[in-house]
Amino acid sequence: MRPAYATTDRTFAVPLDRRGTGRSPPVTAREAARFGDPARLAAHLGHFRADAVVDDAELIRRHLCGDTPRDTLGQSHGGFLALTYLSRVPRGLRACHVAGGPPGLAATADDVHARTCPRVRDRCHAYCARHPGDAVLLRRLADLLDAHDVRLPGGDRLAVRRLRTLGPALGAGDGFERLHWLLDEALGADGAPSGAFLHRVAALTGPVDAPLFAVLQESLYGQGAGPTGRAAHRALAGRPEFAEAAGPLLLTGEMTHPWMSREIAGLRPFAEAAELLATRADRPPLYDLERPAAEEVPLAAVVCHDGMRVDAGLSLDAARRIGAARVRATDEREHDGLTASRGRVLARLVERTAGRV
Repeated sequence: MRPAYATTDRTFAVPLDRRGTGRSPPVTAREAARFGDPARLAAHLGHFRADAVVDDAELIRRHLCGDTPRDTLGQSHGGFLALTYLSRVPRGLRACHVAGGPPGLAATADDVHARTCPRVRDRCHAYCARHPGDAVLLRRLADLLDAHDVRLPGGDRLAVRRLRTLGPALGAGDGFERLHWLLDEALGADGAPSGAFLHRVAALTGPVDAPLFAVLQESLYGQGAGPTGRAAHRALAGRPEFAEAAGPLLLTGEMTHPWMSREIAGLRPFAEAAELLATRADRPPLYDLERPAAEEVPLAAVVCHDGMRVDAGLSLDAARRIGAARVRATDEREHDGLTASRGRVLARLVERTAGRV
Protein backbone atom coordinates (compact mmCIF):
# COMPACT_ATOMS: atom_id res chain seq x y z
CA MET A 1 0.00 0.00 0.00
CA ARG A 2 1.39 3.39 -1.03
CA PRO A 3 0.96 6.70 0.80
CA ALA A 4 -2.34 8.56 0.51
CA TYR A 5 -2.49 11.53 -1.82
CA ALA A 6 -4.99 14.28 -2.58
CA THR A 7 -7.16 13.74 -5.66
CA THR A 8 -9.35 16.84 -5.33
CA ASP A 9 -9.60 19.62 -2.77
CA ARG A 10 -11.73 17.39 -0.55
CA THR A 11 -10.89 13.83 -1.54
CA PHE A 12 -7.92 11.60 -0.71
CA ALA A 13 -6.99 8.26 -2.27
CA VAL A 14 -4.94 5.40 -0.88
CA PRO A 15 -3.44 3.64 -3.94
CA LEU A 16 -2.98 -0.10 -3.66
CA ASP A 17 -0.31 -2.20 -5.33
CA ARG A 18 -2.59 -5.13 -6.03
CA ARG A 19 -1.39 -8.69 -5.52
CA GLY A 20 1.72 -9.53 -7.50
CA THR A 21 2.59 -5.96 -8.45
CA GLY A 22 4.69 -3.14 -7.02
CA ARG A 23 5.56 -3.85 -3.41
CA SER A 24 2.91 -6.52 -2.77
CA PRO A 25 5.44 -8.27 -3.55
CA PRO A 26 5.71 -8.61 -7.33
CA VAL A 27 5.47 -11.90 -9.18
CA THR A 28 8.38 -11.59 -11.60
CA ALA A 29 9.95 -14.04 -14.04
CA ARG A 30 12.58 -14.86 -11.43
CA GLU A 31 9.89 -15.66 -8.86
CA ALA A 32 7.96 -17.78 -11.37
CA ALA A 33 11.08 -19.78 -12.26
CA ARG A 34 11.46 -20.84 -8.62
CA PHE A 35 8.23 -22.87 -8.76
CA GLY A 36 9.73 -25.45 -11.10
CA ASP A 37 6.37 -27.20 -11.62
CA PRO A 38 4.04 -25.39 -14.08
CA ALA A 39 0.95 -26.83 -12.37
CA ARG A 40 2.03 -25.37 -9.03
CA LEU A 41 2.68 -22.00 -10.65
CA ALA A 42 -0.70 -22.04 -12.41
CA ALA A 43 -2.42 -22.85 -9.12
CA HIS A 44 -0.56 -19.98 -7.47
CA LEU A 45 -1.56 -17.54 -10.21
CA GLY A 46 -5.18 -18.51 -9.63
CA HIS A 47 -5.02 -16.44 -6.44
CA PHE A 48 -4.52 -13.14 -8.29
CA ARG A 49 -7.98 -12.66 -9.73
CA ALA A 50 -10.25 -9.71 -8.99
CA ASP A 51 -12.07 -11.52 -6.19
CA ALA A 52 -8.82 -12.01 -4.25
CA VAL A 53 -7.77 -8.38 -4.84
CA VAL A 54 -11.15 -7.19 -3.53
CA ASP A 55 -10.73 -9.34 -0.43
CA ASP A 56 -7.37 -7.63 0.17
CA ALA A 57 -8.89 -4.17 -0.30
CA GLU A 58 -11.74 -4.96 2.08
CA LEU A 59 -9.30 -6.19 4.73
CA ILE A 60 -7.38 -2.92 4.46
CA ARG A 61 -10.59 -0.87 4.57
CA ARG A 62 -11.73 -2.57 7.76
CA HIS A 63 -8.29 -2.10 9.31
CA LEU A 64 -8.21 1.62 8.50
CA CYS A 65 -11.88 2.54 8.77
CA GLY A 66 -13.65 -0.08 10.83
CA ASP A 67 -17.31 -0.29 9.80
CA THR A 68 -17.25 3.00 7.88
CA PRO A 69 -17.80 2.44 4.13
CA ARG A 70 -15.44 4.18 1.72
CA ASP A 71 -15.34 5.20 -1.93
CA THR A 72 -13.43 3.42 -4.67
CA LEU A 73 -11.69 4.94 -7.67
CA GLY A 74 -10.89 2.58 -10.52
CA GLN A 75 -9.26 3.17 -13.89
CA SER A 76 -9.41 0.43 -16.55
CA HIS A 77 -8.95 -2.85 -14.65
CA GLY A 78 -9.64 -0.83 -11.51
CA GLY A 79 -13.17 -0.44 -12.85
CA PHE A 80 -13.42 -4.22 -13.17
CA LEU A 81 -12.35 -4.49 -9.54
CA ALA A 82 -15.00 -1.97 -8.50
CA LEU A 83 -17.77 -4.12 -10.00
CA THR A 84 -16.39 -7.20 -8.24
CA TYR A 85 -16.29 -5.22 -5.00
CA LEU A 86 -19.89 -4.10 -5.52
CA SER A 87 -20.92 -7.70 -6.12
CA ARG A 88 -19.05 -9.22 -3.18
CA VAL A 89 -18.95 -6.65 -0.38
CA PRO A 90 -21.34 -3.74 -1.11
CA ARG A 91 -21.58 -2.89 2.59
CA GLY A 92 -17.98 -1.70 2.45
CA LEU A 93 -18.72 0.88 -0.24
CA ARG A 94 -20.12 4.39 -0.07
CA ALA A 95 -19.67 5.16 -3.77
CA CYS A 96 -17.76 3.85 -6.80
CA HIS A 97 -15.99 6.00 -9.39
CA VAL A 98 -14.97 4.28 -12.61
CA ALA A 99 -13.02 5.58 -15.61
CA GLY A 100 -12.44 3.44 -18.68
CA GLY A 101 -15.15 0.91 -17.86
CA PRO A 102 -17.14 -0.77 -16.35
CA PRO A 103 -16.69 -4.23 -17.87
CA GLY A 104 -19.33 -6.37 -19.47
CA LEU A 105 -20.69 -8.32 -16.52
CA ALA A 106 -21.38 -11.49 -18.50
CA ALA A 107 -18.89 -10.99 -21.36
CA THR A 108 -16.45 -13.78 -22.17
CA ALA A 109 -12.97 -13.24 -23.56
CA ASP A 110 -14.35 -14.13 -27.00
CA ASP A 111 -17.08 -11.49 -26.63
CA VAL A 112 -14.53 -8.85 -25.67
CA HIS A 113 -12.16 -9.52 -28.55
CA ALA A 114 -14.97 -9.83 -31.09
CA ARG A 115 -15.90 -6.24 -30.20
CA THR A 116 -12.46 -4.74 -29.74
CA CYS A 117 -10.79 -6.14 -32.89
CA PRO A 118 -12.80 -3.82 -35.18
CA ARG A 119 -11.99 -0.90 -32.88
CA VAL A 120 -8.27 -1.69 -33.10
CA ARG A 121 -8.52 -1.92 -36.89
CA ASP A 122 -10.32 1.42 -37.12
CA ARG A 123 -7.80 3.10 -34.82
CA CYS A 124 -4.90 1.80 -36.94
CA HIS A 125 -6.52 3.15 -40.09
CA ALA A 126 -7.05 6.51 -38.39
CA TYR A 127 -3.38 6.57 -37.42
CA CYS A 128 -2.27 5.78 -40.97
CA ALA A 129 -4.54 8.53 -42.29
CA ARG A 130 -2.95 11.03 -39.92
CA HIS A 131 0.62 9.81 -40.54
CA PRO A 132 0.63 8.16 -43.98
CA GLY A 133 4.42 8.08 -44.03
CA ASP A 134 4.37 5.87 -40.95
CA ALA A 135 2.27 3.26 -42.77
CA VAL A 136 5.05 3.05 -45.36
CA LEU A 137 7.68 2.94 -42.60
CA LEU A 138 5.92 0.13 -40.73
CA ARG A 139 5.87 -2.01 -43.86
CA ARG A 140 9.55 -1.23 -44.48
CA LEU A 141 10.35 -2.26 -40.91
CA ALA A 142 8.33 -5.46 -41.29
CA ASP A 143 10.20 -6.41 -44.46
CA LEU A 144 13.51 -5.68 -42.75
CA LEU A 145 12.60 -7.80 -39.71
CA ASP A 146 11.54 -10.68 -41.95
CA ALA A 147 14.83 -10.55 -43.85
CA HIS A 148 17.21 -10.10 -40.90
CA ASP A 149 17.61 -11.44 -37.37
CA VAL A 150 17.25 -8.19 -35.41
CA ARG A 151 17.83 -8.48 -31.67
CA LEU A 152 16.54 -6.28 -28.87
CA PRO A 153 18.63 -5.38 -25.84
CA GLY A 154 18.51 -8.51 -23.70
CA GLY A 155 18.63 -10.89 -26.64
CA ASP A 156 14.98 -11.29 -27.72
CA ARG A 157 14.39 -11.28 -31.45
CA LEU A 158 12.32 -8.40 -32.78
CA ALA A 159 9.93 -10.21 -35.11
CA VAL A 160 7.09 -8.50 -36.97
CA ARG A 161 4.50 -9.82 -34.52
CA ARG A 162 6.32 -8.22 -31.62
CA LEU A 163 6.61 -4.94 -33.51
CA ARG A 164 2.83 -5.02 -33.92
CA THR A 165 2.30 -5.14 -30.14
CA LEU A 166 3.10 -1.42 -30.04
CA GLY A 167 -0.60 -0.95 -30.84
CA PRO A 168 -1.97 -0.33 -27.31
CA ALA A 169 -0.47 3.17 -27.47
CA LEU A 170 -3.19 4.08 -29.98
CA GLY A 171 -5.78 3.78 -27.21
CA ALA A 172 -4.34 6.71 -25.24
CA GLY A 173 -5.05 10.39 -25.73
CA ASP A 174 -1.53 11.20 -26.88
CA GLY A 175 -0.85 7.75 -28.30
CA PHE A 176 -0.75 8.76 -31.96
CA GLU A 177 1.96 11.32 -31.26
CA ARG A 178 4.00 9.03 -29.02
CA LEU A 179 3.98 6.26 -31.62
CA HIS A 180 4.80 8.72 -34.40
CA TRP A 181 7.86 10.06 -32.59
CA LEU A 182 8.98 6.53 -31.75
CA LEU A 183 8.83 5.55 -35.43
CA ASP A 184 10.47 8.82 -36.45
CA GLU A 185 13.77 7.54 -35.04
CA ALA A 186 13.26 3.88 -35.97
CA LEU A 187 15.95 3.69 -38.65
CA GLY A 188 19.53 4.87 -38.42
CA ALA A 189 21.60 6.42 -41.18
CA ASP A 190 22.63 2.93 -42.29
CA GLY A 191 19.01 1.86 -42.80
CA ALA A 192 19.05 -0.55 -39.84
CA PRO A 193 16.91 -0.14 -36.70
CA SER A 194 18.51 2.46 -34.44
CA GLY A 195 19.71 1.63 -30.95
CA ALA A 196 17.33 4.15 -29.41
CA PHE A 197 14.38 2.58 -31.21
CA LEU A 198 15.31 -0.95 -30.13
CA HIS A 199 15.67 0.12 -26.49
CA ARG A 200 12.23 1.78 -26.53
CA VAL A 201 10.57 -1.20 -28.21
CA ALA A 202 12.12 -3.58 -25.67
CA ALA A 203 10.77 -1.47 -22.80
CA LEU A 204 7.30 -1.08 -24.32
CA THR A 205 6.76 -4.68 -25.40
CA GLY A 206 8.73 -6.73 -22.88
CA PRO A 207 7.16 -6.83 -19.40
CA VAL A 208 9.93 -7.22 -16.86
CA ASP A 209 8.82 -5.77 -13.53
CA ALA A 210 5.09 -6.43 -14.03
CA PRO A 211 4.49 -9.49 -16.22
CA LEU A 212 1.22 -10.51 -14.55
CA PHE A 213 -1.02 -8.49 -16.83
CA ALA A 214 0.32 -10.25 -19.90
CA VAL A 215 0.05 -13.64 -18.18
CA LEU A 216 -3.44 -13.14 -16.75
CA GLN A 217 -5.03 -10.69 -19.21
CA GLU A 218 -7.55 -13.09 -20.70
CA SER A 219 -8.15 -14.69 -17.31
CA LEU A 220 -9.74 -11.40 -16.30
CA TYR A 221 -12.77 -12.51 -18.30
CA GLY A 222 -12.86 -16.11 -17.09
CA GLN A 223 -15.80 -16.75 -14.79
CA GLY A 224 -17.44 -20.10 -15.27
CA ALA A 225 -18.25 -19.89 -18.99
CA GLY A 226 -15.63 -22.42 -20.04
CA PRO A 227 -11.92 -21.93 -20.72
CA THR A 228 -10.78 -18.63 -22.18
CA GLY A 229 -8.47 -20.52 -24.53
CA ARG A 230 -6.59 -18.06 -26.69
CA ALA A 231 -9.44 -15.71 -27.53
CA ALA A 232 -7.36 -12.89 -29.00
CA HIS A 233 -5.48 -15.32 -31.23
CA ARG A 234 -8.75 -16.78 -32.54
CA ALA A 235 -10.26 -13.37 -33.10
CA LEU A 236 -7.30 -12.08 -35.10
CA ALA A 237 -6.95 -15.32 -37.10
CA GLY A 238 -10.49 -14.88 -38.33
CA ARG A 239 -9.83 -11.38 -39.70
CA PRO A 240 -7.73 -11.29 -42.90
CA GLU A 241 -7.01 -7.58 -42.45
CA PHE A 242 -4.77 -8.48 -39.49
CA ALA A 243 -2.57 -10.83 -41.53
CA GLU A 244 1.07 -9.74 -41.59
CA ALA A 245 1.03 -9.60 -45.38
CA ALA A 246 -2.05 -7.37 -45.50
CA GLY A 247 -1.80 -3.67 -46.14
CA PRO A 248 -1.55 -1.50 -44.28
CA LEU A 249 0.26 -3.47 -41.57
CA LEU A 250 -2.14 -3.32 -38.62
CA LEU A 251 -0.86 -3.18 -35.06
CA THR A 252 -2.56 -5.25 -32.38
CA GLY A 253 -4.29 -3.94 -29.28
CA GLU A 254 -4.36 -4.86 -25.61
CA MET A 255 -4.10 -8.57 -26.33
CA THR A 256 -1.96 -11.52 -25.37
CA HIS A 257 -0.77 -14.10 -27.89
CA PRO A 258 0.49 -17.70 -27.53
CA TRP A 259 3.92 -16.83 -28.94
CA MET A 260 4.60 -14.16 -26.31
CA SER A 261 5.49 -16.55 -23.50
CA ARG A 262 8.00 -18.29 -25.77
CA GLU A 263 9.66 -15.25 -27.35
CA ILE A 264 9.70 -12.63 -24.59
CA ALA A 265 12.31 -13.30 -21.91
CA GLY A 266 10.25 -11.85 -19.06
CA LEU A 267 7.36 -14.22 -19.84
CA ARG A 268 9.20 -17.48 -20.59
CA PRO A 269 9.06 -18.87 -17.03
CA PHE A 270 5.26 -18.49 -17.21
CA ALA A 271 4.84 -20.28 -20.56
CA GLU A 272 3.51 -23.69 -19.47
CA ALA A 273 1.51 -22.25 -16.57
CA ALA A 274 -0.11 -19.75 -18.94
CA GLU A 275 -1.25 -22.60 -21.19
CA LEU A 276 -2.76 -24.37 -18.18
CA LEU A 277 -4.61 -21.21 -17.20
CA ALA A 278 -5.96 -20.85 -20.74
CA THR A 279 -7.56 -24.31 -20.51
CA ARG A 280 -9.02 -23.90 -17.03
CA ALA A 281 -12.83 -23.90 -17.04
CA ASP A 282 -13.77 -23.87 -13.34
CA ARG A 283 -13.31 -20.20 -12.44
CA PRO A 284 -16.14 -18.92 -10.23
CA PRO A 285 -18.08 -15.81 -11.31
CA LEU A 286 -16.59 -12.40 -10.56
CA TYR A 287 -19.87 -10.50 -10.70
CA ASP A 288 -23.26 -11.15 -9.12
CA LEU A 289 -25.72 -10.20 -11.84
CA GLU A 290 -28.57 -9.85 -9.35
CA ARG A 291 -26.93 -8.02 -6.46
CA PRO A 292 -25.68 -4.86 -8.25
CA ALA A 293 -29.17 -3.97 -9.49
CA ALA A 294 -30.58 -4.28 -5.98
CA GLU A 295 -27.96 -2.20 -4.23
CA GLU A 296 -28.09 1.54 -3.67
CA VAL A 297 -24.37 2.26 -3.74
CA PRO A 298 -23.99 5.08 -6.30
CA LEU A 299 -21.64 4.34 -9.17
CA ALA A 300 -20.43 7.01 -11.57
CA ALA A 301 -18.56 6.00 -14.70
CA VAL A 302 -17.06 7.66 -17.75
CA VAL A 303 -17.09 5.50 -20.86
CA CYS A 304 -15.04 6.31 -23.95
CA HIS A 305 -17.57 6.07 -26.77
CA ASP A 306 -15.01 4.99 -29.39
CA GLY A 307 -12.51 3.51 -26.94
CA MET A 308 -10.14 0.88 -28.26
CA ARG A 309 -9.50 -1.02 -25.05
CA VAL A 310 -12.92 -1.37 -23.36
CA ASP A 311 -16.02 -1.72 -25.51
CA ALA A 312 -18.56 1.01 -24.79
CA GLY A 313 -21.47 -1.28 -25.60
CA LEU A 314 -20.45 -3.76 -22.91
CA SER A 315 -19.93 -0.93 -20.41
CA LEU A 316 -23.35 0.59 -21.08
CA ASP A 317 -25.00 -2.82 -20.80
CA ALA A 318 -23.34 -3.25 -17.39
CA ALA A 319 -24.62 0.17 -16.34
CA ARG A 320 -28.19 -0.83 -17.15
CA ARG A 321 -27.87 -3.75 -14.76
CA ILE A 322 -26.72 -1.53 -11.87
CA GLY A 323 -29.60 0.33 -10.29
CA ALA A 324 -27.63 3.28 -8.91
CA ALA A 325 -25.29 3.79 -11.86
CA ARG A 326 -24.75 7.12 -13.58
CA VAL A 327 -22.76 6.61 -16.75
CA ARG A 328 -21.60 9.17 -19.30
CA ALA A 329 -20.37 8.06 -22.71
CA THR A 330 -18.06 10.62 -24.28
CA ASP A 331 -15.69 11.07 -27.18
CA GLU A 332 -13.83 13.87 -25.40
CA ARG A 333 -11.42 11.54 -23.60
CA GLU A 334 -9.56 8.36 -24.37
CA HIS A 335 -8.95 5.40 -22.08
CA ASP A 336 -6.38 7.36 -20.07
CA GLY A 337 -8.74 10.28 -19.43
CA LEU A 338 -8.59 9.96 -15.64
CA THR A 339 -4.87 10.68 -15.50
CA ALA A 340 -4.64 12.87 -18.59
CA SER A 341 -7.43 15.29 -17.64
CA ARG A 342 -5.60 16.83 -14.66
CA GLY A 343 -8.41 16.10 -12.26
CA ARG A 344 -11.38 17.12 -14.41
CA VAL A 345 -12.66 13.58 -14.99
CA LEU A 346 -12.34 12.72 -11.31
CA ALA A 347 -14.14 15.90 -10.25
CA ARG A 348 -16.98 15.06 -12.61
CA LEU A 349 -17.27 11.53 -11.21
CA VAL A 350 -17.37 12.79 -7.63
CA GLU A 351 -20.05 15.32 -8.51
CA ARG A 352 -22.16 12.58 -10.05
CA THR A 353 -22.04 10.28 -7.00
CA ALA A 354 -22.83 13.30 -4.83
CA GLY A 355 -25.97 13.84 -6.95
CA ARG A 356 -25.06 17.27 -8.28
CA VAL A 357 -25.14 16.37 -11.98
